Amino acid sequence: MKRIVRSGGADVPANLRPNSSAEGPIRRLLRSLGPFLGRHERPVLLASGAVIALLAVLLYTLVSPKPQKLTQKDIDSAVLYTLDSLPRAPSPAAVAYGVVGPSVVRVSRLSANETENTEEGVGTGVVVEESGTILTSLHVVAGAHRIAVRFANGLDSDAVLVGAMPENDLAVLKPLTIPDDLRAATLRSTAGVHPGDRVIAVGNPFGIGPSVSAGVISGLGRDYFSPEGKRLLTNLIQFDAAANPGNSGGPLVTEDGEVVGIVTAILNPTEQRVFVGIGFAVPIETAMGGIGISPF
Repeated sequence: MKRIVRSGGADVPANLRPNSSAEGPIRRLLRSLGPFLGRHERPVLLASGAVIALLAVLLYTLVSPKPQKLTQKDIDSAVLYTLDSLPRAPSPAAVAYGVVGPSVVRVSRLSANETENTEEGVGTGVVVEESGTILTSLHVVAGAHRIAVRFANGLDSDAVLVGAMPENDLAVLKPLTIPDDLRAATLRSTAGVHPGDRVIAVGNPFGIGPSVSAGVISGLGRDYFSPEGKRLLTNLIQFDAAANPGNSGGPLVTEDGEVVGIVTAILNPTEQRVFVGIGFAVPIETAMGGIGISPF
């Protein structure tokens, strides 16, 4: 006869009573590890996390595609893409023009007709004082009935000839009206320039301008005879930045935007008044000294 065990007021067959000896091995293992896990909970968690991370890395390594070997072509393409994506720095000529441009003016020799502003000749000038003093070439304004200047901001004004240096082909102009934001050019001694230094010429060649041309200083201390043999200029700067009729009186500028000379002439053995690679400028020391102003 089977033994009956009473539990909670009910009779339970002995074969249905829980038996610790019948527990599975996993349950027994967990029961035996309970005190250990309680005492070492934090280290166990850290170790478990490390094992899980290691398994994740191993799984990623097994399933991820192997990296492709880079070729020289791949490297070159990446470099070219990077270079094309970078913003390009302005050229030295652009930087120089940005500095001197606000100080450059168009100089016009106008007809005597008071009702019409007929332009009989055009040249260039540069503002050398905040009061509006302009340097230009004498041959640009010689014999003019009226002289007009146009500033970089578009303001037009009549101007008067207040000084002339025929021996250096230089003229000094005073405009009747000047812009409120007028900026004088920065001047630089030619003592610090050498053949091969980069320069730009700013002017109105053939009335087109302002125009910028770039080149280098070709030589210093040059002499120039006019084609008619009537004019001798000495101690000039020779340069190869393109200059043509209309550039006369404009500034010759370093790549820092500082004026080292006033463009005065071009050399051409033919009868054509076009540039063949040799231009001349009066050193700024000579130009400023001639009007009684020490530039340095």
